[in-house]
Amino acid sequence: MTFDIINVLPESIRVILIAMIPIGELRASIPFAIGIYEMDPIEAYGLSVIGNMLPVAPLLLFLDPVSNWLRRYTTFDRFFNWLFSRTRGYNYNNRLEKYGSLALIPFVAIPVPWTGAWTACAIAFVFGIRHRHAFSAIFAGVMIAGIIVTVVYLFMEFLHPWVF
Repeated sequence: MTFDIINVLPESIRVILIAMIPIGELRASIPFAIGIYEMDPIEAYGLSVIGNMLPVAPLLLFLDPVSNWLRRYTTFDRFFNWLFSRTRGYNYNNRLEKYGSLALIPFVAIPVPWTGAWTACAIAFVFGIRHRHAFSAIFAGVMIAGIIVTVVYLFMEFLHPWVF
């Protein structure tokens, strides 16, 4: 039943939805769009970047209020006190003010599992990086990761007749 609903959606919406999933993000949606749906690489890149960035703003905006709400409970309050004492402490503040958001760019841009936009939002929240700086850095990282994934996929597709 679920697959029937998904098959009704246009291919472009499917690519956006795949890019929104935390595990694969655009690392999965670009090869899927080019390989399965035979989309133009530029279209696959654009849709994947859009889909990958859609959850970023809500994540950046709502992680703090959700953690504040959870802090009403003793267990979560102890956890967040422990977490923030280690991540938002004095030793990190000076370096994070200067380089914190810039560090998110290569973190997101390296296309390996667990280094995407979702994880970068969690890192920005934990280290207290401002939303607008984090959003810009994550966007830059997603664009770079999309270029890398597209180029690598096209290169592998080019090599396919000779290698396999």
